[in-house]
Amino acid sequence: MPVVELRYSRLQRLVGRGVSRGQVSGSLPFLGLDIESEDGDLVRVEYSPNRPDYSTDYGISLGLQGLLGIRTGVIGLRIKKPGSLALGVDPKVAGVRPYVTGIVARNGTVDDRLIRQLMAMQEDLHFGIGRRRKKSSIGIHDLDRVSFPLTYTVAGRDHRFVPLHSDRELAVSQILKDTGVGRDYGGILGSSPDVPVILDAGGSTVSLPPITNAAATTLTRRTKNLFVEVTGISKGGAEDMLSVVALVLQTAGFSLEAVRISGAKNSTPGLAPRRLVLDPGLVSQTLGLDLAAAKIVSSLRRSRLGASMKNRSIVCTVPPYRFDILGPMDLVEEVALGYGIENLEPSLSPSQTMGRASPVSAQLKAASLLMVGLGYTEALNSSLTSRRVLCEMANRPGKQAVSVLDSKSLEHTVLRDSILPGLVENLSRNIHAPYPQRLFETGTVFEAAGDPVSETTSLACVSAHPDASFTEAKSALQSVLETGFGIRVRTKASSVPIFEEGRAATVVAGKRPVGVIGEISSRTLAGYKVRVPAAGFEVSMSGLIFD
Repeated sequence: MPVVELRYSRLQRLVGRGVSRGQVSGSLPFLGLDIESEDGDLVRVEYSPNRPDYSTDYGISLGLQGLLGIRTGVIGLRIKKPGSLALGVDPKVAGVRPYVTGIVARNGTVDDRLIRQLMAMQEDLHFGIGRRRKKSSIGIHDLDRVSFPLTYTVAGRDHRFVPLHSDRELAVSQILKDTGVGRDYGGILGSSPDVPVILDAGGSTVSLPPITNAAATTLTRRTKNLFVEVTGISKGGAEDMLSVVALVLQTAGFSLEAVRISGAKNSTPGLAPRRLVLDPGLVSQTLGLDLAAAKIVSSLRRSRLGASMKNRSIVCTVPPYRFDILGPMDLVEEVALGYGIENLEPSLSPSQTMGRASPVSAQLKAASLLMVGLGYTEALNSSLTSRRVLCEMANRPGKQAVSVLDSKSLEHTVLRDSILPGLVENLSRNIHAPYPQRLFETGTVFEAAGDPVSETTSLACVSAHPDASFTEAKSALQSVLETGFGIRVRTKASSVPIFEEGRAATVVAGKRPVGVIGEISSRTLAGYKVRVPAAGFEVSMSGLIFD
């Protein structure tokens, strides 16, 4: 989770109305911010990547104003229509990095604190919604050093300019090979001979997205006007990122103006708010509160959203930088935050039945204890994963994987149909730890075999060390099933994509296949960058030890 460093005294000034330090520190957790540490006036808070508007003290102060009732309602982006500043897009960028957007910010004050906050925000945005700059990336420039009109086009890898933090001219190929930022992010450009560039009216380089800006447009304490450009692989993703930067700059005192953008399906950024309709009954039903519509409206406004009654529904205005709000349930959460989490009172269940573990839970716990006794460590991975981890790296077809609609994360796009790839990924994250490494997990897997989606529970394990083998995996499998549950299984040689050919088998109970077992293939291990042999199994516990 990203962390932002703040000062209580500055937050108090930004929030206003004589708010005390105690009010600020007491309210931060109710914005969804975790206080990581405090040292005098300095406080470090952790925020959700879903709320990149909290990446600076400007954004956090806006949230505090609403929660404390100082200023409520939606914060509109006041962006003037484009004037003479224009950016044309060459169709050649369509196959490289197709979208660009931008604004200018005028008549502000750039000091060391703002530069530090902009840099920190920029990197957090790159890491979060930018997906390490692959999905979208930002360039922030001194507007007075940029000669318009601009052109977003492509250049060869022999194209030369002076990059940021350098005093000598380098070819693009040198930047990608010899600079830290080039080595870190050059892979995004792939092997194409063409790279995206933004050129000014005189043909000088302004930016090499998503790698670096030109040194000529570097921000200094003398900078008064800014040019912000965002490039990406989707128009919506680029404008999402731009909207966060626009909010911060507007709050910092800059006046905003759109840049006229045209060409190759690009257009001037609108950054308009959205309208969502909320049923008051859904709020009461979900939160267990009998809230009047007026109270729901005021709670939404305290969460810095627009809200008004229309007939029997509530019409909400959602600003563009709140792209984490996707539907009515997200608005219910905002009502809870605006109402005050501290005001929600727990109540005892009317049921008098004593709770106890279900038979299924008891059997899964028994299986887990047996695996622990065999020297395995339990892992707990998310049921949501990516096709890269689940299919591509594991050399699996994944035809039955259930896709997630409108996922905001490239790492959470499908529901897993197998546990084993996640365990091998765990190994890839622990390559510097000593071996042997033995992991297991019990959990739900999903298949789009019909309607509704099929859900079953599986047990999987993996063992990684120089002597890992099929025999070791089979021994663990038999120990768990036969010793723990009296279930005898046999193995039948077969071809399983994640395992080495000739070292894999189907696990059979009676006449029914219930899982797979084998030695992880060298190709799969290479995909996960695991450097030692590994073996494992995965069996379906549903229908085997419980119905």
